[in-house]
Amino acid sequence: MKLHEFQAKERFRAYGLPTPRGIVAEDAEAARAAYTELGGDLAVVKAQIHAGGRGKAGGVKLVRSADEAIEAAEGMLGKPLITKQNAPDGTIVRKVLVEEGLPIAKEYYAAVTLDRRLEVPVLMVSSEGGMDIEEVAEKTPELILREPIDPVQGLPDYRARRACFGLGVPKAQQRAFGAVLKGLAKAFLEDDASLLEVNPLVTTTDDRVVCLDGKLSIDDSALGRHKDLAAMRDEGEEDPTEVRARKAGLSYVNLDGNIGCLVNGAGLAMATMDIIKLHGGEPANFLDVGGSASTEQVTTAFKIILEDPAVKGILVNIFGGIMRCDVVAQGVVDATKALGLEAPLVVRLHGTNMEEGRKILENSGLKIIPADNMKDAAQKIVEAAQ
Repeated sequence: MKLHEFQAKERFRAYGLPTPRGIVAEDAEAARAAYTELGGDLAVVKAQIHAGGRGKAGGVKLVRSADEAIEAAEGMLGKPLITKQNAPDGTIVRKVLVEEGLPIAKEYYAAVTLDRRLEVPVLMVSSEGGMDIEEVAEKTPELILREPIDPVQGLPDYRARRACFGLGVPKAQQRAFGAVLKGLAKAFLEDDASLLEVNPLVTTTDDRVVCLDGKLSIDDSALGRHKDLAAMRDEGEEDPTEVRARKAGLSYVNLDGNIGCLVNGAGLAMATMDIIKLHGGEPANFLDVGGSASTEQVTTAFKIILEDPAVKGILVNIFGGIMRCDVVAQGVVDATKALGLEAPLVVRLHGTNMEEGRKILENSGLKIIPADNMKDAAQKIVEAAQ
């Protein structure tokens, strides 16, 4: 689950991390009032969407008067902002963050994420703040420094100091800079984040260290113990179909292909997409109905798949462990009849009550193509979809 910048900074402040003073505005008049309340000569108006690269797309504007604040807000609010990280048609801006301007001395990059090779969280820092980190990684990877984080104890002092030395942070700012790095690691761990990023993390001409930007993504699986974070979810920034699937207890991600997939278990779903591609097809989605889906959930899953106009065929691939194949088969039959399914449908069932499930499909009178194994299923649905 992604947070907006203003929400991420709210979490940062909860951990004692310094951020600029800022006010969220939902209309141009509120942006003017925010500029006036902040009281400085320089302010920044930032579009609040779940995508990076806002500055290059015109979503970050420096303003030096209330009139300029109104103009900047009017240029963003209610309009789509297209960046390298969102959909081709962009994301509608519904809020802006008006922040005080700061006397920046130097910009750095800082992030915490999970290093799957080391199997621990890792702090990544660079002296090239304010730039696309992907570009830095490609052209000058030696400028990105990494320090492992202990999942229990956090970022040790000596690793924070080593990061400061590696970045060339001035001695007068090293204590504060190291404290911020330790605070970022603490926030990542305690909020069960999957990504925390500050770009740029700045030092100022008056020797302060400030999180000028903020990105925070929370592990969905941990939201049950973070009710306050779950309440920050902005469903308006998410794919409506994915929101609907989540509310139905389904795990769904929309993709670009033409073969709809209905599978139980994330691992089997990934393997199903792989074998479809292996045989020349393109999956239209990732959809995991879970280990104990009901007939109603299977029907909802079918509806969600069929709402994608690109879908030319559907593959149902079920391994019956906790889930019974006869329950899935009945759900498939009910959904096919209720929706008037015309697209080719291939079904592979294996496991608990699979014979009963196959009989339900055979006796349904519907044009359902049975498959004996995953290879057979993939070959049949690719051929049928073509």
